[in-house]
Amino acid sequence: MGRIHATAIVDPGATLAEDVEVGPYSIIGAEVTLGAGCVVGPHAVIKGPTRMGRENRIWQFASIGEDPQDKKYAGEKSLLEIGDRNVFRECCTVNRGTAAGGGATRIGSDNLFMAYTHVAHDCRVGSHCILANYSGLAGHVELDDWVILGGYSGVHQFCKIGAHAFLANNATATRDVPPFVMVAGAPAEPKGINLEGLKRRGFTAEQVAGVKTGYKILYRSGLKLAEATAELERQLPEVPELKAYLDFLPRITRSLIR
Repeated sequence: MGRIHATAIVDPGATLAEDVEVGPYSIIGAEVTLGAGCVVGPHAVIKGPTRMGRENRIWQFASIGEDPQDKKYAGEKSLLEIGDRNVFRECCTVNRGTAAGGGATRIGSDNLFMAYTHVAHDCRVGSHCILANYSGLAGHVELDDWVILGGYSGVHQFCKIGAHAFLANNATATRDVPPFVMVAGAPAEPKGINLEGLKRRGFTAEQVAGVKTGYKILYRSGLKLAEATAELERQLPEVPELKAYLDFLPRITRSLIR
């Protein structure tokens, strides 16, 4: 094993890569798997079944893989799966799944969970997401890749947030947010596209124009959703960026934020 502090408690049923580091007073439970290069800070708790990939960093006082905060949870075995190179800052909480939600909470790679963020049971978080301080996901939420949640923002149960979307600080998403869209307020309302985020990720001016076209069709045309969807499909051959909107719309379950 790697550097395991003398005060840390590692269950014999845990599987740690040879170079894993575990800080003072941390607890690693049974059925926890930590991949190569993972670092667990002091006073953190990881409960299984939890499978974690490579080079994840768990900061002090985080609680990873604890039982779901769901009154329907009856002690059934459930799972937390985490990819590679994620950062969980101080006091993060991430819960495992429930039988009703498919039995697993899943997190991709290269995400940043700032202090006091929460990921509830049965959530699906993509990759390259940022959850700023005190933001939280209720149960069964889906975040696609490159989503950013501002500080103190929250997402209602079963909501879906599309790729490259942005929730402003203190925003409360109670309905599904399509890709690229920036929302603010409580309840959250669309305010435009996440222009700065797209520029930082290398979107060309032509691609940004295509994203804006989709936003205008959904939010500025006055069309009903079915009509807007038909218009997106009509323009898709000339505007390939519209495909992201069209792929997202069939997934809506909470109604689209409009």
